[in-house]
Amino acid sequence: MQRPIRLSLPSKGRLSEDAINFLTACGFNIYKPNPRQYEASIPSLPGVSVLFQRPTDIVISVRNGSVDFGITGLDVLTEHGGPNGAILPIHTALGFGACSLNVIVPEAWSAVSQMSDLKQMQAEIGRPLRVATKFPNAARPFFAEHGLSEVTFIEAEGTLEIAPTIGYADLITDLVSSGQTLRDNRLKLLTDGQILSSQAVLIANKAALKENPAVLAIARQLLELIEAYQRAQNNVSIFANMRGESPDAIAARVFSQKTIGGLNGPTLSNIIRKDGDPNWYALHIVVHRDELFAAINELRAIGGSGVVVAPVTYIFEEEPPRYKAMLTALS
Repeated sequence: MQRPIRLSLPSKGRLSEDAINFLTACGFNIYKPNPRQYEASIPSLPGVSVLFQRPTDIVISVRNGSVDFGITGLDVLTEHGGPNGAILPIHTALGFGACSLNVIVPEAWSAVSQMSDLKQMQAEIGRPLRVATKFPNAARPFFAEHGLSEVTFIEAEGTLEIAPTIGYADLITDLVSSGQTLRDNRLKLLTDGQILSSQAVLIANKAALKENPAVLAIARQLLELIEAYQRAQNNVSIFANMRGESPDAIAARVFSQKTIGGLNGPTLSNIIRKDGDPNWYALHIVVHRDELFAAINELRAIGGSGVVVAPVTYIFEEEPPRYKAMLTALS
């Protein structure tokens, strides 16, 4: 029997909560009747089974084809994605799970502020620098680009901040969000030591997209709603009553303003008034949320009244750009 299409989500922590909340906001409610189970469903995506795994296991499962889609961090994808191109990132900016992978040194290294200073430090120590890291695959080429191909990478799990203090490494590479943990442990970032900037990404098994039309259809549905939801978040919908002799005359007044032109211009329709006055129209525009106050003032300046502002849930384009990019990558 053909197995269901599988989507893996992080099983624990903030990334798990953010992934579920994000999918719910996009219109993909997760149905998990038993919180102890590691499987769930999405009613709006019948035939799709939701699994909960560690972020690293998500990447491995999508890479080997046992899972079709996954949400994980770009940092984890970079480290465990493998060299064979089995994974295709289909959305690399989901907008949550932000952090960065950085080179971090002790504050006591006062003469070290950038990557080039590590060469001098290595010369003074008289041996290759030892770097404790959870991300050797991401860190190794970064150090090589800065002329530090001879450093020794020590793969470690758990807390890395203690490594320089107890002496099993000279410096570390680790994920940073607020930086408070570094300050507490008397560590500092190098000015040019950011290996990568990470956030949550949506990945897919490339072979499944090519060989299974049902998987490709789910990819399109995911990208359609995710992109439409993200596009809408920075916009609001404005409705106003406008008096004028014709839609064209009102549109001309709208276009004379800086902010209220909308995405492609205003939508105008007749208002049927009790007094029979034919010169009233309902105007609808979509504007950027940051421009709302300016838009209200401009509408008032050209005779707008009864202004109503509503949130926008989705804005759909003719075809989602990331879906088109995915098809190009598959071809």
